[in-house]
Amino acid sequence: MALQLGALREALIDAGASPEKADKASEELAGYDSDLKLLKWMVGGLYAVLVGLGLPALWLLLRLAAKVGALG
Repeated sequence: MALQLGALREALIDAGASPEKADKASEELAGYDSDLKLLKWMVGGLYAVLVGLGLPALWLLLRLAAKVGALG
């Protein structure tokens, strides 16, 4: 038997779904867990890259603006 989300299965059965359909739905949804973990890591990595490249670029722009007198 594949990994299932027990609470979801019980909720589907309580809502009127047949146990077979509830089993199938909970197994399918449990399969998305690893995809969500990967997506979270990808978004976190993107933020890290943006911060790693964005902050030095902002610092350089502010430094340039100060040299040309654009800041006051």
